[in-house]
Amino acid sequence: MGRRRPRRRLLKGTEKHMIRLTRLNKEQFYLNCELIEFVEETPDTIISMMSGRKLVVSETAEQVRELIIEYKRRILKGAAVRPPSVPEKKS
Repeated sequence: MGRRRPRRRLLKGTEKHMIRLTRLNKEQFYLNCELIEFVEETPDTIISMMSGRKLVVSETAEQVRELIIEYKRRILKGAAVRPPSVPEKKS
């Protein structure tokens, strides 16, 4: 018999820094999309990570792409920095 992995809890606040995906067994997990090398459908969606690890998810490649775009928009929106205020010169 195969060993059963313990069920993992999704950490609160993680969704701000990663994308949420679903394994084929319906278990959800968060993934750092900055470490994705490529995504392919064969017909299951397989995500290949830069480390060489492969993850099979129930989302389509297009859905993964949309989640990555949404994540990047959130990051860039948060990175919009106003220029520092210039102190007034004293006369």
